[in-house]
Amino acid sequence: MPRAIPLNDIFQWEVRSWSRALPLWLKYLPAQRPAGALGIGEREGGLSLWLAGEGLHVVCSDLNPFPDATVELHRRHGVQDLISYKLADATALPFPDACFEVVVFKSVIGALGSKEKQAVAIKEMHRVLKPGGVLLFAENLHGTAFHRWLRKRFVAWDSYWRYLDVERDLDLFAPFARVDDATTGFLANLGRTEGQRALLARFDGMVLPFVPKGMRTIWYGAAIKG
Repeated sequence: MPRAIPLNDIFQWEVRSWSRALPLWLKYLPAQRPAGALGIGEREGGLSLWLAGEGLHVVCSDLNPFPDATVELHRRHGVQDLISYKLADATALPFPDACFEVVVFKSVIGALGSKEKQAVAIKEMHRVLKPGGVLLFAENLHGTAFHRWLRKRFVAWDSYWRYLDVERDLDLFAPFARVDDATTGFLANLGRTEGQRALLARFDGMVLPFVPKGMRTIWYGAAIKG
């Protein structure tokens, strides 16, 4: 039976916006359990926590060693027996072909800095999925010119981060048979505190139908391997 896990422990920042991916993701979790899953770029371990709470066996992976707080988070929710930890480069995953039913990442491939490396990472995720498996993803979009200006001034990693474009970067998912995706986020990530971001996300919920995809800040979906 799935465990009730607070959204804050799963998504950790700009929670109200990023958690809008959950209803779509839940549709694509395998009906047969146990199933194997891989979390990519899971330093804080939130998505691995969610998948374990849904009853999946999860490899929680990251490029760098995990802080003690990640392991403690999983223990606090009683899912530590369903999670193992692995150092892994997303562009060269140390796993055999077709060994997971689910792969998941959030706000990860932007750090790779180029579309070429992002494409390699997506191909690696496709490779380790079993036929019929699913890649659940959520990644940062360019947003508006104002978003981009603010990032250059206040975001330390803006100089190397490659934000996605929902139209120009759809080909990153070309290895997959189909993609079910959506976009969200507009003003919420301009908040300086989580309380401000939550309040702005409520406003986003009202105005998003009128905001073009190219001005939104989050792209999420499910890519299914044929």
